[in-house]
Amino acid sequence: MNAAAMPATGPIQRPAAMQSSRKFLIFGVVAFGQFMALLDIQIVAASLNDIRAGLSAAPDEVSWIQTAYLMAELVMIPLSAFLALAMSTRWLFAASAALFTLSSIACGFAWNIESMILFRALQGFTGGAMVPTVFATGFTLFEGKQRAMIPAILGMVSVLAPTLGPTVGGVITEAFGWRWIFFINVAPGIAVTAAVVWLLRIDKADTAMFRRIDWVHLASIATFLAGAEYVLEEGPKQGWFADSHIALAAWLSLVAFFLFLERSFLSPSPIVNLSPFRRPRFAFACLFNIVIGFGVFASVYLVPVFLGRVRGYDSLQIGETVFVVGIAQIFSTILAARLSETVDRRITIAAGLSLFAFSLWLTSHLDAQWGFAELFWPQAVRGLAIMLCIVPSVGMALDGFAGKELRYASGLFNLMRNLGGAIGIATVNTWLGDLARTHAERFGEALGHSPAIAQEVVRALAARAAAVTPDPAHAALVAQALMGRLVERQALILAFDDVFRLMSWMFVAALVMVPFTRAAKAGTPAPALGAH
Repeated sequence: MNAAAMPATGPIQRPAAMQSSRKFLIFGVVAFGQFMALLDIQIVAASLNDIRAGLSAAPDEVSWIQTAYLMAELVMIPLSAFLALAMSTRWLFAASAALFTLSSIACGFAWNIESMILFRALQGFTGGAMVPTVFATGFTLFEGKQRAMIPAILGMVSVLAPTLGPTVGGVITEAFGWRWIFFINVAPGIAVTAAVVWLLRIDKADTAMFRRIDWVHLASIATFLAGAEYVLEEGPKQGWFADSHIALAAWLSLVAFFLFLERSFLSPSPIVNLSPFRRPRFAFACLFNIVIGFGVFASVYLVPVFLGRVRGYDSLQIGETVFVVGIAQIFSTILAARLSETVDRRITIAAGLSLFAFSLWLTSHLDAQWGFAELFWPQAVRGLAIMLCIVPSVGMALDGFAGKELRYASGLFNLMRNLGGAIGIATVNTWLGDLARTHAERFGEALGHSPAIAQEVVRALAARAAAVTPDPAHAALVAQALMGRLVERQALILAFDDVFRLMSWMFVAALVMVPFTRAAKAGTPAPALGAH
């Protein structure tokens, strides 16, 4: 039974027959829904201490507020293609927006940490369907020059929303309390749900697909992705495979991955279709997206950590500093879209990778005095480079796909960026810890070889401490503690520099992929959402 045999959920409006104003209205609504879902990934980041206090949670429990959201979202993204075909774009997006709103309300009313973690998982799972659905819808609605803007706009939303999350969350928490970072979703969520039900009627549902679900395939992909996200999120904190829970999750995730592959190739009705990987260009686009996700998520994560741990910035100061990246992205969006029409894709991607590497190299000269002014140009260059990387990669991945394959390609492509981001954050966390310890040990060895210098510094610090405490023994202890903090801070700064330098070389190495990013041949069919 196919979609054509099913009763329509409403009058089907083919994109070719739509007015441009209606297309842009539909696209604006669904893009805003995507923005909501992505904003909430990081909106709790600056408010975790307030949430922990409000729910009387332990420090090691509160990190699960973000981990649960990411795990659930990662599972939903590749499932969205199947659900869109079975339910139609209209009802999948409306259900996703409505349930995201309800779970946001539940998060706001959470009474303990366990309920908060559960509701955050529901929020991530229901919101996750909006992200790839927007890409597929945009590529379906528009053609030609208008379509060239879709990767730019959605690329900007994909990066800008998580960047703004901590700032928005910090401002709302300071003004109204932490529960309002969830209640703020209610009015927009209702508006998006209603607008989608009213406007988005471009395909039919095939509800018979629900009767053909391969439950083993569904369980395997959920276990694989949730397990992988858990290992990547918790691994750096728990010492990786030295922790029994991490080792068990990694083993289960690996077994589930092979089972997922087996069902993908042999199941008569797979939940996730891997057929887009038959195109080498799509496979390279996904590999490229992993690199982009690694760099974008890791850099967005590292700069606030530096500002908080080294400079002692609060959430508002951090937000004001990192906002430069978002402003640069906005300005570069139009540039990237125009370049995608007039310049060879390989040149644009090479420029994006080179600028990204250059921005990371500029950031690898951090010291204890770096703040807004010193970080301005490295972040501005990075904001420009991000769009030059993302826009051509989206086109490279999705151009030439039609119908249901467009949906599967969109889900897989977005999944790669999120996986790259998870890998990136876990990797830089591990690098940062290991390199900081290495530099601290080297400082200790250097001070051991020059004890006179170390003693002189301690005596100078003790003299300053004596102005506060009259007890010489206490002043000496204070001086030693200060010395230890100075060594620890300087070791951490050097570790940040090393991590940014390593990431810079990684983007230079990614230039080897550029020759494989040729545009699709002219005459490829435009995607048609209703074609099954």
